[in-house]
Amino acid sequence: MNIAAITQSMRLPFLVLTFVSVFLGACIVIASQRDVNLLFLFLALVGGLLAHISVNTLNEYIDFKSGLDYLTKKTPFSGGSGTLPLNPEAASAVFKTGIISLALTTLIGCFFIWQYGVQLLPLELLGLLLIVSYTQWINKLPVLCLISPGVGFGVLMVVGTQFVLTGEYLSEAFYIAVIPFLLANNLLLLNQYPDIQADSNIGRNHFPIAFGIQKSNIVYGLFALTTALILAVYISIGFLPALSWIALIPMPLAIFSLYGAITHKGAIGSYPHYLGANVAATVLTPLLLGISILF
Repeated sequence: MNIAAITQSMRLPFLVLTFVSVFLGACIVIASQRDVNLLFLFLALVGGLLAHISVNTLNEYIDFKSGLDYLTKKTPFSGGSGTLPLNPEAASAVFKTGIISLALTTLIGCFFIWQYGVQLLPLELLGLLLIVSYTQWINKLPVLCLISPGVGFGVLMVVGTQFVLTGEYLSEAFYIAVIPFLLANNLLLLNQYPDIQADSNIGRNHFPIAFGIQKSNIVYGLFALTTALILAVYISIGFLPALSWIALIPMPLAIFSLYGAITHKGAIGSYPHYLGANVAATVLTPLLLGISILF
């Protein structure tokens, strides 16, 4: 078994977003003056990581089998890891890793359903649907593809973590989850620009393919602006503490990324600092928000 190829297909650096989403969900619970079951928090984190790994490895496998891996130009943030074209013998192992990860995260979900009942079932089913359908079907539905990362990292992970630590849904978790929802959508949206032609060649139809880069830039800008406005409003009305202003510190990075998208369009992959700034804004904003809520 090619362990290195499997590990690279997991795209481990991107898993930091799962840590941040689970952290934000836990901070919401701690701020509500409730005790945190560390075992349940650990299981929530492991389940989130396994779900993320499953998406990444299955996506790598399908992109390899479809021939997409041979069409894309690899960057640190787009085009896939490029692992399987160099290690085709590892394809089966990568696929099995995705399936095993999916099975394990399902088992963790079943444990929490056994613990709390069917209230968690809608989130569990939605999460499983996203994992198994993302690469094959969701990528052909522009609007659904646009919002699916936000649903995964914002709603499912933040709200899901909050639920498994309390056994009930807190309204504030949904309000706060809007912020990583918008940022995660922007993360994938910009990372799709370098792959527009290659993705189109194999039948994908995500937002930049369907509506073009100019409209995609408008959506990116609206999502970034809405994120900043929501944070400002929440703080102004006292829903978030004054310390939460620190969560706005990374937002200029999103403006910088938008400038790169407007300037370089589909060639933005040749300027990875713009894509890197987009990743930093997506990770640092909810991280700082969680810290502000915690303290």
